[in-house]
Amino acid sequence: MDYMSEYKRWLDCSALSADEHAELAAVADNQEEIESRFFAPLSFGTAGLRGVLGVGLNRMNRFTVGQAAQGLANLIVSNGQAAMDRGVAIAYDSRHFSAEFAKQSACIMAANGIQSLLFDELRPTPELSFAVRHYGCIAGINITASHNPKEYNGYKVYWEDGAQITPPHDTGIMAEVKDCDRLCKGVYHGEKEAEEKGLYQVIGKDIDDPYIEALKSQVIHQDAIDAEKDQLKIVYSPLHGTGNIPARRVLKELGFTNVHVVKEQELPDGNFPTVSYPNPEADEAFTLGLKLAKEIDADLVLATDPDADRLGVRVKDKDGIYHTLTGNMSGCLLEEYELSQRKAAAGKLPEDGAVVSTIVTTNMAGAIARAYGLRFIEVLTGFKYIGQQILGFEESGKGTYLFGF
Repeated sequence: MDYMSEYKRWLDCSALSADEHAELAAVADNQEEIESRFFAPLSFGTAGLRGVLGVGLNRMNRFTVGQAAQGLANLIVSNGQAAMDRGVAIAYDSRHFSAEFAKQSACIMAANGIQSLLFDELRPTPELSFAVRHYGCIAGINITASHNPKEYNGYKVYWEDGAQITPPHDTGIMAEVKDCDRLCKGVYHGEKEAEEKGLYQVIGKDIDDPYIEALKSQVIHQDAIDAEKDQLKIVYSPLHGTGNIPARRVLKELGFTNVHVVKEQELPDGNFPTVSYPNPEADEAFTLGLKLAKEIDADLVLATDPDADRLGVRVKDKDGIYHTLTGNMSGCLLEEYELSQRKAAAGKLPEDGAVVSTIVTTNMAGAIARAYGLRFIEVLTGFKYIGQQILGFEESGKGTYLFGF
């Protein structure tokens, strides 16, 4: 691809706003920057889109988002009216332009005759997955770049099982996206027109309440929480992302009364001003949380990434020293606890019970599963492949999903 020709095509396009034209004109003498923006299209892969925000072919902007949304809409339309009526749930995080891209996607769905269900405010990724299944949607869209630096945003697509797209849907969407013009903003309805046609619905408390109840239903020993709820001191940071309200709510409703939020990182902020990048697995993300923890002598320090599907943990030992629990450590502790306590409660675990993990996860995950006589399934990296196994159990009626990480 001739990146200069593509740059000039965008520069001459009347669909660009004055600000977008100005942004491109400002790099006219910077060949390296032009090449970076236009050397190739921002790839729509198996995880959707993810890239640096800005105007250009290889950037996250309303044109690349429009192209992705229109491609998804085309695939849904090809599945017939029943799929269109089921609709698409749409969520977004605290990043720059996340709300705008989410609203744009909803309006594109509506213009294609597809019901859109748009969250009224930012929500965590797990709630988007829950919403897809709760409402019986054909698909879901989440505008997030997870734990990437502030310059990034992303566009993740989920299918009817609530997991990110896997074959064959991923290749179908990729083909449809590729066929859309790169300067495509998507067939578009305004919000008012979409609402008048009954194709644009705002969701919020009506899904928050059942989601929180579903989380609370996973608790095995409420009696243990009741015994320690006042004594256990917890510090929590949403790292300027989506976790603040739902995480605090579920902890409160479970009974934990001693939860302290890191004030400097409490409110949503797409600039993530207190960290270079908002990854709760990085030591930097815990600087402020550990400072607060030491001031109040907290027992546990938790942090979630901007879309609240990644958790970082620090725990205090008897000498008052805080230790990092890696994802593998946390996962194994949870796996052992879930399996041991479910076995203790029922007397045995299901004979067709299974634990699912990935090729980059510790071998201990399999060792724990086999110690309980369970089937252990190893999949490619990504929760969507764990979800694919769960869906297989559901569809075949064979296999009981017990745990995965």
